[in-house]
Amino acid sequence: MKKIFSFLLLCSSIVYGQNGQLSGNFQSDFQLYLEDQALDFNLENPSSGFPRERFLTNGFANIMYNSTNFTAGMRYESYQNALLGYPSGYKGEGITYRYAQFSNHGLDVTVGNFYEQFGSGMILRAYEERNLGYDNAFDGIRLKYTPAKGIYLKSLVGRQRLFFDKGAGIVRGIDAEFNVNQIITKISESKTQITLGGSFVSKFQSDLNPSYNLPENVGSWASRMSLNRGKWNFNSEYVHKYNDPSAVNNYIYKTGNALLLSGSYSKRGLGLSLDAKRIDNMDYRSERDQNLQNLMINYLPALTKQHAYALATIYPYGTITTGEMGLQAELNYKVKKGSKLGGKYGMGVLANFSNVFAIDKQQINDSTQISTSGTLGYTSDFFKVGDEKYFQEFSIELSKKVTKKLKLIGSYINTEYNSAAIVGYKYSGMIFASIFVLETQYKIKSKHSIRTEIQHLSTKQHEGNWFMALAEYTISPHYFFALQNL
Repeated sequence: MKKIFSFLLLCSSIVYGQNGQLSGNFQSDFQLYLEDQALDFNLENPSSGFPRERFLTNGFANIMYNSTNFTAGMRYESYQNALLGYPSGYKGEGITYRYAQFSNHGLDVTVGNFYEQFGSGMILRAYEERNLGYDNAFDGIRLKYTPAKGIYLKSLVGRQRLFFDKGAGIVRGIDAEFNVNQIITKISESKTQITLGGSFVSKFQSDLNPSYNLPENVGSWASRMSLNRGKWNFNSEYVHKYNDPSAVNNYIYKTGNALLLSGSYSKRGLGLSLDAKRIDNMDYRSERDQNLQNLMINYLPALTKQHAYALATIYPYGTITTGEMGLQAELNYKVKKGSKLGGKYGMGVLANFSNVFAIDKQQINDSTQISTSGTLGYTSDFFKVGDEKYFQEFSIELSKKVTKKLKLIGSYINTEYNSAAIVGYKYSGMIFASIFVLETQYKIKSKHSIRTEIQHLSTKQHEGNWFMALAEYTISPHYFFALQNL
């Protein structure tokens, strides 16, 4: 196991002037890697997992200027070299983000770099997730306009960030959203609130492929609805993508689509939610030959619980863009104070269940295999679930305040993980894992607290069992110290 020592430096400042405000911040992450003598690393083999360079660092600095209706800024990034786990494309340094933005009377204009999302993001989402090394920001022009109350319009054109460069493809998009209750004043006070929206996105990339006649312009459209009434909420979105042969789908000419449905009910002490989705051939990139997370135009959410505990994140689910069907249900319940189970302070119960299967795929004819390059790929019954299970998980968390100073949180997670389908591990079977977590939070005195975690993962597949212990001491609001062993 690699021993890692980390150090984080974070600083920010603000300077005020007569006509504007100049602000900035910077952060540097340092890690020192020491060899664990108990493991037999081949230090000359890059695939061994141990870096040849022992000291690695990531850093960035932001500078921003604000004045009335005008905003401008830039971000400098440095990777000398990137921390382990980051994509190899992050190497070197440079200005990766710069923009100027003007807004007045309902009009907002941005030139340079920007992030954006249409609807749920299934048709378009540009965002940054720094801890994962993900950034698909646009470089171009974006317009936002609110011509009347309840009407929101967006348009954009640009190319996407690819590490320290930009992709070759050009992305264009428009989006409109209408708050029906604000537009129609007669129903503005109605308990039922309705929001409708629609989007169109297209990409352009020259066809230089010698084997296939590839479409240079690929369009997609989406429609969505949000319906809220009292304790009930319902949201839906459907996306259709025209044929888009690419490296990910093996250059088939089949159209793609995605459907996302979500509903929830909440009242004091109780929350319920149910989500379902179907995705078919919805990998959408501004360059057809890219893979991994590079140059993604859209974002396809994974309907699985997002865990915070370290061992629970060893087997995370990632959406299979070529096709999947999934659902997620969650219950959040607060046991009343004074009851036998709740005791003096009550108790929280959080239960979650999710599973994901392949979609149904059938040959287009008897002589053509599924997903053969240069063909329509396959046919699929929209409502039929495929035979292969990709992922299933059940988790339950109990949280209870024992005294004014002590709180306990206990969790159990049972996971079924199809490693070959999700990430292509050498272990090609289903991984079955059980995870137990006990967290304690103790307030020593004002602004001083200590938190501990004990975690255990057991599985007979893949890498076997894991144990982790963590102790964290916090002096609010500026300092914390942590000691962890995995």
